[in-house]
Amino acid sequence: MGVAMKKQGLEQDWTMEISPQRMPVWAALRELWTYRTLVWLLVVRNVKTTYAQTVLGPLWLILSALLSSSVMSLVFGQVVGVSTNGIPQFLFYLSGNILWLNFAGSLTAVSNSLLSYAGILRKVYIPRLCAPVSALLSRQFQFVLQFAVFGIAYAVFGGGANGIHLGWAIGWTPVLVLELLALAFGCGLVVAALTVRYRDIGMMLGFGLQIWMYVTPVVYPASQIPAAYRTLYLLNPVAPVVESFRSVWFSAGALPWRELGISAGVTMGLLCLGLWMFQGVQQSFVDTV
Repeated sequence: MGVAMKKQGLEQDWTMEISPQRMPVWAALRELWTYRTLVWLLVVRNVKTTYAQTVLGPLWLILSALLSSSVMSLVFGQVVGVSTNGIPQFLFYLSGNILWLNFAGSLTAVSNSLLSYAGILRKVYIPRLCAPVSALLSRQFQFVLQFAVFGIAYAVFGGGANGIHLGWAIGWTPVLVLELLALAFGCGLVVAALTVRYRDIGMMLGFGLQIWMYVTPVVYPASQIPAAYRTLYLLNPVAPVVESFRSVWFSAGALPWRELGISAGVTMGLLCLGLWMFQGVQQSFVDTV
C-alpha cells in the first residue's frame, strides 16, 4: 500500500490517502508461501463443500470418468472405428479422458477463482493468489481418484497380456502432470485477469475448451493426423503431453522430445504472462467486481 500524508491549513490536520501499488511477482509468491496454511484450509473447505450434500459423494468422480470413457469407447472405438494403435480401447480413452478432465477442470476453476472468492476478498485481506492456487489444488482431489481408477483398469485390462510392459519411462508421469497443471494455471490466470473486466471471456471459455479438446489427441491418436500437418498439430501444448503419457504407460513409441520442449516453453511463457496480468488486476479487483 502506498501512503501519502498531506498538511492542511494552520491547524495541521492530516489526511491519509491509501492507494494500491503493483506488487512484484516474486514478492507475491513469497507472500503466498507465508499464507500456505490458509491455502490448505481453503482446499479442505472446497473439497468438503463440493460433496457435502451429495448422496454418492466422491463416487461421482469415479463414475464420471468410467461412464464418459465407456461412451467414448462405444462411439469412437466401436461405431466410428477410430484406431487406438494397439492400446486396449477403454484404457486408451480413459487415459486421455482423465488428463483432459484435469486440465479443463483446473483451467476453469482457476479462471473463476477471483469471482468465486469475491465475498471473502471484499471482507478480509488475503493474498489474491490464494484464490487460484487453492482452486487448482482442490481440483487435484478429483484427479487422484480418477488416476486410481486408471491404475485399477490398467491392471485389469492392460499388463503383459496385451504386450504392455512398464519401464523406467513411467517416472515421467509426475513431470507430465505438473506441466499440464502449470499450463492450466497460466491459462487460467490469463482468463481470470480478463474476466474481471470482460465477463464475456468466461462465457466463451467452455466453448473454447470444447474446440481445444477436439484438436488434442483425447479421442484419437496423433498418428491419425496426416504427416504433413502433424508437426503443426503437436504445437498444441496439451497434445504432446497426452501422447507422452500414453507412450510411457503403453510402450507406444518414443517420447516426442522436441514437441515436449516446445510445450514446456509455451507453458512457461503463459505462466509468466498469467502471473503478470493477474498481479496487474488484483490491486483493483475489489473495486471492479
